[in-house]
Amino acid sequence: MIRFENVGRTYAPLGGARVRAVDGMSFTIAAGEVFGIAGPNGAGKSTMISMLLGFLAPSEGTVTVDGRRPRSFVESEGIGYLSELVGIKPSWRVHEAMVRFAILAGIPAAGVSERIAGLLATFALEEHAKKRVKELSKGTLQRLALAQALLTDDVRVMVFDEPTHGLDPLWTQHFRELVPTLRRADRAIVIASHNLDELERLTDRVAIVDRGKLVRIVDTRQDVSETAVTRYRIAYRGDEQIVREIFPGATTPAPNEVEVSVTGLGELNRGLAALIGRGVLISSATPAYSALEEHFRQAVRSEA
Repeated sequence: MIRFENVGRTYAPLGGARVRAVDGMSFTIAAGEVFGIAGPNGAGKSTMISMLLGFLAPSEGTVTVDGRRPRSFVESEGIGYLSELVGIKPSWRVHEAMVRFAILAGIPAAGVSERIAGLLATFALEEHAKKRVKELSKGTLQRLALAQALLTDDVRVMVFDEPTHGLDPLWTQHFRELVPTLRRADRAIVIASHNLDELERLTDRVAIVDRGKLVRIVDTRQDVSETAVTRYRIAYRGDEQIVREIFPGATTPAPNEVEVSVTGLGELNRGLAALIGRGVLISSATPAYSALEEHFRQAVRSEA
């Protein structure tokens, strides 16, 4: 549904050095998919989203949404969009802002009140309805921004840029519960986030980008435990020397704990069995990083 084909974007500011923000990116996002974008600051994520929305044109290559130029698609069908930096006029009141956004989204007048009331309830904004935007806390403002992004229920593309930024743990969990309800066979959902745990929970695939390049795409639904080198943290009671004999290169992050690198669960379990056989007691063995975090560390380190 969404296609980047050898896309590049160069900024050429007056009197400044040229900046290559995106370089030779090619990937597709299918209808029905929740797709994540992750990368360090300055990796090119914001430029990618700007081109996807049609705010920027590629310097070379093509970006298409359902076979059309992004701006054409957005203007004809609309899109659900939460920007990283929420910019709502400070003097507007919460309910007023939602009405204005509903008009811009083309919601029929007969359905505006009901739709707004439902979203204000969903995001616990009823008590803030008469407040001015400038009076809202960061978390409440983020909830208002999420509410406006969901005003139109019939859009086929939704883009969330750092959607849980400023939200407390409870509302972060609410957002995570919301995303599966937004899935539709004809809808593509894009989530850009620095929160790798969030992306691993919510998405089907994650594009890891760095320095303007697509480094790799990770299938978060695939079990990579038998192919990827993974670090585990093992808590134990016993002779540290025995632990180091069985797991050479282990590091010690804390007393009676080691971090080890293994390829797959088989290697880990053979090592644990050897420790137990030599009298070492194991109290826990947990991944030091999630699978996506491990991919991210490897990809960004390799690119660097």
